[in-house]
Amino acid sequence: MLKSLRLATMAVLLAFTASLYAASAKTEIIVSAAASLTDAMNELIAAYQKVKPDITVTPTYGSSGSLQKQIEQGAPADLFASASPKQMNELEKEGLLLEGTRRNFAENKVVLIVPAGAKGISAFTDAATDKVKQIALGEPTSVPVGQYAEQVFTSLNILGKVKAKAIYAKDVRQVLSYVEMGEVDAGVVYATDAAISKKVTVAAIAPEGTHKPVIYPAAVIKDSRHPDAAKGFLKWLSSSPEAGKILVKYGFAIAK
Repeated sequence: MLKSLRLATMAVLLAFTASLYAASAKTEIIVSAAASLTDAMNELIAAYQKVKPDITVTPTYGSSGSLQKQIEQGAPADLFASASPKQMNELEKEGLLLEGTRRNFAENKVVLIVPAGAKGISAFTDAATDKVKQIALGEPTSVPVGQYAEQVFTSLNILGKVKAKAIYAKDVRQVLSYVEMGEVDAGVVYATDAAISKKVTVAAIAPEGTHKPVIYPAAVIKDSRHPDAAKGFLKWLSSSPEAGKILVKYGFAIAK
């Protein structure tokens, strides 16, 4: 009886030790992703971890420009998902991407938003009129949506007038927050950001041809600690039907 009890106890200890080992053996990959991907990426990660329970995916969100700088400075990252090709191009030129891993996986639209219920603003050109006293924009040196906004206003020949009214934000979600709180009359965000808030209304979609296509590229970082795991997540993100459905759910289009 005593021997059986000892054997049972040993079996429990072995099982417990094995479970601890399995937990510690899980591979973690860090994904640096544009702020506009926050909601979609959280769901994408949850879905992927059901497919690959041995992989832990940890996201870091921010403006694409800030994340680019962090990667350049050696911050740990296995995968970078940018809201613009610009930041990815710069990392590629610097040799910081794992060769052959870059892929476009999503597209978006640029929109002008106003606080819910606000009236009188219905076009991007209204930003140059007295209808708009202040407008929230992403900081163009580091925030892609700010860069796209400047392209739109430059195309419409009103950039100077708009910049004089601009309140600059550290990322697209801060632009959204300024408009939600009524701190500004309008703001420029992505269609996907506007879609998640009941506190704003889309006043206009940027006219066709006024800005470069909003394409989201992703790539594995050259110094990734787990390049194979990062490649696996990127392949799933950019080609699986399940990932595509989640991106569409949040208002993104699948990259062509």
